[in-house]
Amino acid sequence: MKDEEKRRGFPTGDLARVAVFAALIAVLGLPGSLNVFGNTVPITLQTLGVMLAGAILGTWRAALAVVVLLILVAAGLPLLAGGRGGLAVFAGPSAGFLIGWIPGAAVTGWLVERAGRNPGIVRLTVACLVGGVGVVYLFGIPVQAAVTGVSVGSAALLSTAFLPGDLIKAVLASIVTRGTQRAYPDAVPAVHQERLRTGGGR
Repeated sequence: MKDEEKRRGFPTGDLARVAVFAALIAVLGLPGSLNVFGNTVPITLQTLGVMLAGAILGTWRAALAVVVLLILVAAGLPLLAGGRGGLAVFAGPSAGFLIGWIPGAAVTGWLVERAGRNPGIVRLTVACLVGGVGVVYLFGIPVQAAVTGVSVGSAALLSTAFLPGDLIKAVLASIVTRGTQRAYPDAVPAVHQERLRTGGGR
């Protein structure tokens, strides 16, 4: 069975992890928007799930977890913060940020994979900031500007209000990831890749 899974390229364990993290990102949307810096800066926890997926799953599994979630959202399931779902969310101001979750998770995973078998908090935090914040904003801000009719510069300036919350989420994601990796070495993407290459993956 393991040989057959390896030939297909989709080990059962990997598919299970993808499903778990797609569900985790959805669950983190249940609280809706949180106004933690006053009434003008609402944040959601789902980008925390995107960062965690990248840091724990690695490149392709993290991206696939986000793709699974967004397909379910497009099918109409209310899995985004505030109970949003359906194709309409991909035509709104936040559409670019949602699509940006896919490369954001992948880049986070790619950076963590290159951090080796024992990535530290700082490297994990940097990976989460680059992928889970920088890449997501790179996709989200231009789309937000186009949909709302403002300049890219104005949209970028407005988005800076969310940076404190995103920084907190990146640090929290790195702490959770590091604790998970210490308890379960397979949660280190570099270790998982090595085991797959040597035929020890599950």
